[in-house]
Amino acid sequence: MTVPTGRRERKKAATRQKIADTALRLFLERGYDAVGIREVAAEADVAVTTLFSHFASKEALVFEQDEDFEQRLTRAVTDRAPHEPLIPALRHEIHALVRHCTADGAAPIWRMIDESPALREYEESMRLRHAETLAAAIAGDPGLSRTATASRAIARFVIDAYALAREAADPEAAVDEVFRMIEAAWAATHPCGDSTGGTAP
Repeated sequence: MTVPTGRRERKKAATRQKIADTALRLFLERGYDAVGIREVAAEADVAVTTLFSHFASKEALVFEQDEDFEQRLTRAVTDRAPHEPLIPALRHEIHALVRHCTADGAAPIWRMIDESPALREYEESMRLRHAETLAAAIAGDPGLSRTATASRAIARFVIDAYALAREAADPEAAVDEVFRMIEAAWAATHPCGDSTGGTAP
């Protein structure tokens, strides 16, 4: 998560984290469907309006790092040094995301998500949004020279790499396996070969 610099920003971030932590604790203790927004707000000692100023929906409380992950994927494209290969930069971010989502204590959260149609639907819409944002960043980089269609395809492959690896017995190895295929797909989208993708080991 990006560390806020100003006092006001730090206070806002702390309030947001408190709400998210409180919500997750209640959801895991009592079940996602059994806990209402008002209960989360009361337990976190904030107004309901304050909760909604940080989170647009109840589902968003479970995916509190959604925006941060989306921004990190975009920055993997936009903040690269000149001529820095793209694919290894994206692989690095997906590795970090998978490590976060498979860390100790994450299993009960994913069981809760898998058991809730609303949360599964939210996660799917979140992944599609991340893919579209990443695609726009790739297509918008003139140095990468990819069409909008190619950019969208690669972006979806990258986001799917996370989903597949999270469920694999060896998530780290799964990321590398999928990214070897992404590397090949990336090279195939350039008619004259490719020197800007890089090689995923």
